[in-house]
Amino acid sequence: MTGLAIDDAAWASAWRPRAVGDKVLLSVGLVVCALVLPVWPGSLLVGLAAVVLALGPARVPARVFGRAVRLPLAFVVLGAVTAVVQVSGSGIGWAPDAAARGGALVGHALAGGAAVLLLATTTPMSDLLPALRRARVPGAVVEVASVTYRLLFVLLESLRTIREAQTSRMGYSTVRRSYRSSGVLAAAVLTRSWDRARRLQEGLAGRGMVTDLRVLPEVLPSSRVFLASTVTGLAALCALTLVTA
Repeated sequence: MTGLAIDDAAWASAWRPRAVGDKVLLSVGLVVCALVLPVWPGSLLVGLAAVVLALGPARVPARVFGRAVRLPLAFVVLGAVTAVVQVSGSGIGWAPDAAARGGALVGHALAGGAAVLLLATTTPMSDLLPALRRARVPGAVVEVASVTYRLLFVLLESLRTIREAQTSRMGYSTVRRSYRSSGVLAAAVLTRSWDRARRLQEGLAGRGMVTDLRVLPEVLPSSRVFLASTVTGLAALCALTLVTA
């Protein structure tokens, strides 16, 4: 286990051997459909398609996919609430079309988020980063993403180790101690991450690292059947939405 449930799911996914471009086409197509199609039934169909594909053919664990949706869902709900509140001379109240506006925002966001999670839970970062290079994304951007991704595991390990030490010393036995231990934990993790980033920069500079780090990526063959199925499925989804809307 790497420490990131989404990353573990991506490595274990049945779609792991598929070409990144094939999966990107599917996910981006679903995101575009979620944005441009009517929220009913377009967003519902897009979200349902993403979930069915993730839990079915891609064999992503339902628990992992459900946990990955929780945090984006909290931000979506918070954004929807702030979008339907209006401030006028008489005070703060709900907008006249609050239900329709909030529902549309939540529907589009959840459908698009499910489509993005379909890509995240089936494609490891080690496959995405070389794909970004081939797409001619600036090397500095790819390197920042790569370093950030690697540091996540260092931070998670530090977080786990420090929290276990605090727990063994009864650091979370009371509410007061919990607040204090949480503050110490955050400070220690931030300090370690800053020190690790500084040492990493000094190490690369000492090795004369002035350009991006080149590696030999794994070549995953594209599937014409998958691409044709993707285009056909997206077209059918759009047609069904426009007919039933």
